[in-house]
Amino acid sequence: MELFHNPRIDWLGKKWYFLGFSLIFSVSGLLSIFFWHGLPLDVDFRGGTVVRVKFAQPPDADRIRAAIDKAGLRDARIQQPYGPAVNNEVLVTLSRSATNESAIDQGRAAIVGTLSQNYSPSAAQNQGKLDLDNASGTALTSWLEQQDPEHLGNSPDAETRYQDQANAVTHYRDADHSGIIDSIGDLRGVVDPAVLTALQQGAYLSGFSVRSVEIVGAQVGKQLQHQAELATLYSLGGMLVYLWFRFELIYGVAAVVACFHDTIITVGAFSLSNQEISLTVIAAILTLIGYSMNDTIVVFDRIRENLRLSRREPLADLVNRSINQTLSRTVLTSGLTFLTVLSLFLFGGEVLRGFSFALVVGILIGTYSSIAVAAPMLVAYQDWRARRGRTASLPAAKKARV
Repeated sequence: MELFHNPRIDWLGKKWYFLGFSLIFSVSGLLSIFFWHGLPLDVDFRGGTVVRVKFAQPPDADRIRAAIDKAGLRDARIQQPYGPAVNNEVLVTLSRSATNESAIDQGRAAIVGTLSQNYSPSAAQNQGKLDLDNASGTALTSWLEQQDPEHLGNSPDAETRYQDQANAVTHYRDADHSGIIDSIGDLRGVVDPAVLTALQQGAYLSGFSVRSVEIVGAQVGKQLQHQAELATLYSLGGMLVYLWFRFELIYGVAAVVACFHDTIITVGAFSLSNQEISLTVIAAILTLIGYSMNDTIVVFDRIRENLRLSRREPLADLVNRSINQTLSRTVLTSGLTFLTVLSLFLFGGEVLRGFSFALVVGILIGTYSSIAVAAPMLVAYQDWRARRGRTASLPAAKKARV
């Protein structure tokens, strides 16, 4: 399918505009990385504790941040919203990076205590009562045993009886209502009347619930960061060797420079937008490196074919013609891929946000760099050799045998 019939766009004539565009975005990203937002690494790389909190009402990020600062957790990061906005969920990242069970409990307790004291409007008037939104099954069982609403005393069945009641409450809260109970009165029919009365008198609803706690150790995070850097460098080096073998060294250098240009702009876009870079983002960057390289190879292969047919044609004109001949293929392939990842970015949810954002930026920049960075480098190299009085070194394709 051919979208453009014999286009005659002078791509090389616009190389200085392309250079200015690349410099603006590359330098802006680098300035943001070194002097503004820095490199916003996800907990996968820097280590820490990630706590997912669900609220009964739409959460106020400023109030949450103020509450956390007031509690002295000044290194915490808040991501809101997490998932669909109707879920009323927030992701809080703490610097705690120990990987034992006590660290998980500490992270959970730190967030629950902080929000209870400084965010929940009902905490002050319910001092000493049980927080039913965040009580574990064990804690609720122990509380019921102490209150003994059914007057079981030291009966052998007391622990089992109250454990069943506590399990019924936590199942109703976590499985049926996603961690949030609208009213203690809603437990009527779930627990015995005596237990319900005890909960109404001695428990309260804080309006938020800690849904999960995850931990990544600092040492593991550094190892992941190092491995991600090596994966990116190895992929660029491997492609350089392949193109050196498949075409010639200058082709490989031009393609790798274009891919490095794409990577810098994509990472800079994350820094400028202050979005965290996670393992899935690294996977997206490696994907776009391969995608950009494939698009560049298509253009280079057409240049090499045309060199065999038109040896005396000026190289700049030949490169322009080669790019124009592959333009329909480039627009169709990149356009359809871009529509796919754009849909993923718009409708894929928070979990895929970083991955899809990297692909959206990377496909646009990768397609652009194949035309505006890699191809002009071939012409610039040829002109440099001509000024030094050397012969052309760009190889042409061999004639096919019949």
